[in-house]
Amino acid sequence: MLSNSKIAPTLPVVDLKRARKFYHETLGLKINMEDPYGAMFESEDGSMLYIYQRGPTKADHTVVSFGVKDVESEVKELRGKGIKFEEYDIPEMSLKTVNGIASWTGEEWQTKSAWFKDTEGNIIGVTQMDRVSHPARHVEPERAGASR
Repeated sequence: MLSNSKIAPTLPVVDLKRARKFYHETLGLKINMEDPYGAMFESEDGSMLYIYQRGPTKADHTVVSFGVKDVESEVKELRGKGIKFEEYDIPEMSLKTVNGIASWTGEEWQTKSAWFKDTEGNIIGVTQMDRVSHPARHVEPERAGASR
């Protein structure tokens, strides 16, 4: 079943050599496999990402996102490598970035995300998700022998 399988995004790139250098040298992903048509990268947790060369495409949405423990420190480190983060203000999604980072809280998760474009124009996300802690609910224990 697919539910037992790892998921590996596949991204089109116009310039394979340029994109390979970006993912390997700038983002620090290990090259797992290369052939004349593309390259497979691997992160330290075993996640994979494959890039392949083709003509220009247009994706105006996030095509892959990296789950991180601390989005602010990742953004700072990537900015230090010359990566420019996108700024968004999308009222219909209640999404607005401040200094490149958007934050929102749902019932179970607090999320912080930032987005940048790779050398080929693909939108890449960096996302931190933390569980929202709910105060413990006090429930009166039943008294032993109490009548109902």
